[in-house]
Amino acid sequence: MQSSSELFPVALISAEIRGELTEDVYLLKPNNSPDNSVELALTRIGLRDRTGDYGEPVVLLHGSFSNRRFWCSPLGIGAGAHLARQGFDVWILEMRGHGLSPRNRDYTRNRVSQYVRYDLPAAAAFVQEQNGLAPHWVGHSLGGIVLAAALGGGYLDEASAASAALFGSQISRIYWPLKVPPVEWAGRLLLKGFEQVSGSRLKRGPEDEPIGLVKESLRWHGLFGRFGDSEKDWWAGLADVRVPLLAAAGAGDTQDPAWACRKLFEQFGSAHKEYHSLGKADGFSQDYGHVDMLVSKGAQKEVWPLLAAWLMRAGKA
Repeated sequence: MQSSSELFPVALISAEIRGELTEDVYLLKPNNSPDNSVELALTRIGLRDRTGDYGEPVVLLHGSFSNRRFWCSPLGIGAGAHLARQGFDVWILEMRGHGLSPRNRDYTRNRVSQYVRYDLPAAAAFVQEQNGLAPHWVGHSLGGIVLAAALGGGYLDEASAASAALFGSQISRIYWPLKVPPVEWAGRLLLKGFEQVSGSRLKRGPEDEPIGLVKESLRWHGLFGRFGDSEKDWWAGLADVRVPLLAAAGAGDTQDPAWACRKLFEQFGSAHKEYHSLGKADGFSQDYGHVDMLVSKGAQKEVWPLLAAWLMRAGKA
């Protein structure tokens, strides 16, 4: 089968029509990481009766235990579908082993540091090849953390990111027991017998997460931990980021509290940035939680339009 890209092998594995929307799924094989078995599913959402160009591209990143359906349901409902109807060229990246992205050979060792070093740059290159423009990026929860890490590490920059939007994303919440070395060591020892964490068993979502990602998080939150890898301090690098930034936190979010999301927002050096607390005190109809800030009837009326308006302004910045 002929590749859909001149960059690396890409196969169109699905092309569906969902009402007035189209849903095309591409499987990318970038061959840019030590694990050459990695393949990434990238879904493009567009208007069925589209005329002219595709509009400005937007790449959406799901959170932990999730997949592309967080952004666009099979019935064409979701923030991603809304953006497509507003004229954006919408792409949804599924992380290694999530959704239609098959589990790679070293799945259990997958980490954010690999996502940001290899996977996001590959997706950025393919979207730019197909559309011609640098994409906007939107991440929820872990997706936002991955996006922040990619920007702080310099793996995405102004040439590959027109703007960034973070929803319910933070890295500053302190887990005091993990600051005690014996507790962290015991946690790592306990995790040695596991290959993955089940989202369905924990009632957190439809997907599993590799144990490598959990161990990486333990290191971030340890006594001398930092948001970064052995080579780069992503947190420090955020001060040098210049892409326009939107950050939103749920006033009722107990998982990733607003104060911690605000701290991540403030670390960015972007001159053009906005922060929104999604709650009654700031004019919203409710105090949004971690998921319903983007998946709820309230979000459909209040948050999706806020995101679309931001992307339109960022595209002109």
